[in-house]
Amino acid sequence: MFWDSALESIMLICFAAAWPASIYKSWTSRTRKGKSLFFLAIVFVGYVAGITRVMLRNDGSFLIFPYTFNALLVNCDLMIYYRNYRIDEGKPPLIPQGTKDFAKDYFRNHRWRNRM
Repeated sequence: MFWDSALESIMLICFAAAWPASIYKSWTSRTRKGKSLFFLAIVFVGYVAGITRVMLRNDGSFLIFPYTFNALLVNCDLMIYYRNYRIDEGKPPLIPQGTKDFAKDYFRNHRWRNRM
């Protein structure tokens, strides 16, 4: 049973090593071309099923960490897909530029003040 969990963990670590490259490509390309929303959703559901399997079985509980990490990476790629969808369709960003500038100026001027 140990080898079963160890090999599954190695597989998940290898998948986790590949997701950052996919996320970086999605972020820099600023387009959703070449990405499949259906594929990302299937992979995400697969990781959720893996997390559920680990929770239902008592052996290999350490596997919940790589499954969760991979699910978070896929979720990040899904969010970037949505951002790229908005860019491709010519829709405005969800957070207006004025809001970003306000937050940046607020934290720049109020950071590290001693309030005592």
